[in-house]
Amino acid sequence: MIAAFSITPIGTGESVGDAVADAVRLVRESGLPNETNAMFTNVEGEWGEVMDLIGRCVDAVSDRAGRVSVVIKIDHRPGTRGALRAKVDSLEARLATR
Repeated sequence: MIAAFSITPIGTGESVGDAVADAVRLVRESGLPNETNAMFTNVEGEWGEVMDLIGRCVDAVSDRAGRVSVVIKIDHRPGTRGALRAKVDSLEARLATR
């Protein structure tokens, strides 16, 4: 499965960058395929390991803010691996031919 998620600390009264960095650090240390962009962090793996990781990220951000907003979008396709990169590669190939 691929999960795109965003965790936003609320009510900190200061920059959210450090709290977000704590979560992204956990994702990168997880060993799961991942990428981070301006809006979301995408991660690929089995349901349990991805959801556990997201939960740990929420906990890490919660340590810096008493309230967090979480948005998750999931592409659940059992047995598929490498889709995080394959989806982008497929799109880039289509763009290159036109």
